[in-house]
Amino acid sequence: MLDTGRLSVVRIGIADAGLASKPQRIRTNGLGSCVGVVIYDERSGICGLDHVMLPHAPKGKPVTPAKFADTGLPWLVEKLLESGAERRHLQAKLAGGAQMFSSASGSALLRIGPRNVEAVLESLQELKVPVVSQDVGGSAGRTIEFDPATSVLHVHTALEGTCEI
Repeated sequence: MLDTGRLSVVRIGIADAGLASKPQRIRTNGLGSCVGVVIYDERSGICGLDHVMLPHAPKGKPVTPAKFADTGLPWLVEKLLESGAERRHLQAKLAGGAQMFSSASGSALLRIGPRNVEAVLESLQELKVPVVSQDVGGSAGRTIEFDPATSVLHVHTALEGTCEI
């Protein structure tokens, strides 16, 4: 995907979240129906990435808040603010939410990618974090890597190669 040379890359697993700051980069693989959400403060160079797996947490406090859009994104914003980011400078970029399976019945259960994207956008709106770019939908999985030094999100798919948003 990218030649990162000797740069440190923070790797985020499925249903997990974490932070990075320049000169580090932050990356996640395996975004099929999942959505990778990067929230960052361009001025401070601090960023976070949540690999959202499902739209909504079950009632009660989830064991892994990062797994869900409605619990992971508020948690991520809180951690960014604790690390020195300023709320008024937060912005978001997202990728993923592919429709990996099809159904003749059009079952909502199989529409998890689009449902994840909807839940992420709702949560970001509630948090008042503007979305500045996105690469969502389709039927291909993605790998993403964000560079907080440039605010560029590199999105890689097997069929379409790499694009920058």
